[in-house]
Amino acid sequence: MADVVNTQTLLDGERLVIQKFTNLSDGTGESNVVKVQPSTLAPNSLGIACTGVKINKMWVATQAMAVEIKWDATTPVLAWTVPINRFDQLDFGEHLGGLTNNAGTGVTGNITFTTVGAASGSAYSIILECIKTYG
Repeated sequence: MADVVNTQTLLDGERLVIQKFTNLSDGTGESNVVKVQPSTLAPNSLGIACTGVKINKMWVATQAMAVEIKWDATTPVLAWTVPINRFDQLDFGEHLGGLTNNAGTGVTGNITFTTVGAASGSAYSIILECIKTYG
C-alpha cells in the first residue's frame, strides 16, 4: 500500500498560487515529494513562465507526524518544519516578505515535503499561499 495523498490547486493567479495538500499515512510516509512545481503554474499576463515561489502564508494541521517543507535542489534546504500534532496559521508575508528560496546548487524552484514519524493513521493537511516569481 501507499499513503493516500491529494493536491488541490485553490488559486493559480497572476501573483498568488494557493494549494492544499493532504496525506493519510499507512506508515509509508513521503520523502522529498514535489508538492509545488512552478513550471506547471500559469504564466503571467505577458506569457512569462513562473520560475519560483515565496511562501507567504501556511495553514497547517498534523496528526501523529511532522512535515519538513523543503526547497528542492541538489541538496534540499529546509524552509520550515511543521511539528507533530500542530494546528496553526503562519504569516510570513507581513514582516518577512515571505520565506524566500535560499537553496544553492541545482535549485529547481520546487517545494517538497518529507514526513517525519509517519505511522499508520497519521495525517496532515497543509495549505500554502505562495507569491509567484517570474524570471
